Amino acid sequence: MKKKSLKRLGILMITGLLLAGCGAQTASNVTSASESTLQEGKNDQDTEDGTSAGDQNPASEQKEENTMPNNPIDEAIALETSKVDDAPVEATTEEERIPTAEISDKIPIKYINLRVTDCGKIEKITYTSYDYFGDGGEVEKAANIYLPAGYDPAKQYNVLYLMHGIGGDENEWGMTGSTSRVKCIMDNLSYYGDIESFIVVTPNGRSAANHAANGSDFNSFYVFGQELRNDLMPYIESHYSTYASEALAKAGLDAITNQTGDAEADKAAYAAQKAGADKEAINKALQDSRDHRAMAGLSMGGMQTINIGIGECVDLISYFGAFSAAPTSNPAAKTNGILKDNTYPIHYFYNICGTEDGIAYASASAAAKTLPIVCDQFVDGENFMWQELPGNHDFNIWYLGFYNFAQIAFK
Repeated sequence: MKKKSLKRLGILMITGLLLAGCGAQTASNVTSASESTLQEGKNDQDTEDGTSAGDQNPASEQKEENTMPNNPIDEAIALETSKVDDAPVEATTEEERIPTAEISDKIPIKYINLRVTDCGKIEKITYTSYDYFGDGGEVEKAANIYLPAGYDPAKQYNVLYLMHGIGGDENEWGMTGSTSRVKCIMDNLSYYGDIESFIVVTPNGRSAANHAANGSDFNSFYVFGQELRNDLMPYIESHYSTYASEALAKAGLDAITNQTGDAEADKAAYAAQKAGADKEAINKALQDSRDHRAMAGLSMGGMQTINIGIGECVDLISYFGAFSAAPTSNPAAKTNGILKDNTYPIHYFYNICGTEDGIAYASASAAAKTLPIVCDQFVDGENFMWQELPGNHDFNIWYLGFYNFAQIAFK
């Protein structure tokens, strides 16, 4: 299996080099074929009933018939459209609340069951960003937000920014309804007392006017750090009760106490606040609360966690998770160079990848597996973990990664 995967990866990389020669923006941002030409997540966005979109299309039927595409790129795409979201079983309310979660190679059933009481909720929001990849014009972006059970505006919450893959968008993690697998995991980890629940944000990781899942320029993933720092974090952490909210209010972003319920009026008021706010004070408010912020992602989102989270925003984020990090992830030596003068503590960096993942295993290994050897800011078993296990480039690995990382973050 490994030989076949390596052979397939070689074909994909050759294809990527050919495509790169036909107009990639810069050598550093050229995604190898296993990312630049893949439409990751075309069919793997979860529907509200807990099934994956791939269940409802011919590609899924073809896969179930064990007829794999003969084109290596299509084969890689097929590997990324696996379905794991069966309709969840309703959780019992009679089981004693005993925390039993642990870092594992399998998610226990009780942590993916559907809670109908003592459960969180999902909201969809829109916020103003800019075309950082293009002309800088205003862009309306969407994101999904998981709020813990009993969300209390008077309480402060940690925040995880959870990123999608190259062919997905803010919905790829399935945070679109009550049966969301991410929501089920969070609800149960909190219900049984395994974690102090936190807010989860799934944004769209393309910072461009055209940020659609299909047909947009993949290079817009690489400038997301500007949006994350300047637009997304200030919006989320001034509109929700976080460890940055109070300081942001003092800096001029007082969205929580000034929400009127009129969406358009609130949007205009926030825009006016942001225009007049002290930008340095906003950045300091986010820096001072970095211990309460995490970033993680699958495939291209794993690359963003490494290249942008650790590489550009380590002053704002202290917990990181990369699940099958994509081929353009910074190699360990480059990350070490970036961090050579870093004084911000990295509380944890968790990694997971399937050993049969011909798309990402080699690149994820190069990016993270040797980090504790080349960079003294990572100590295996203390603030670093590399987890590999049999598996492919799919949500079987990624949901497991989320389950494990949710237990690690903010501890």
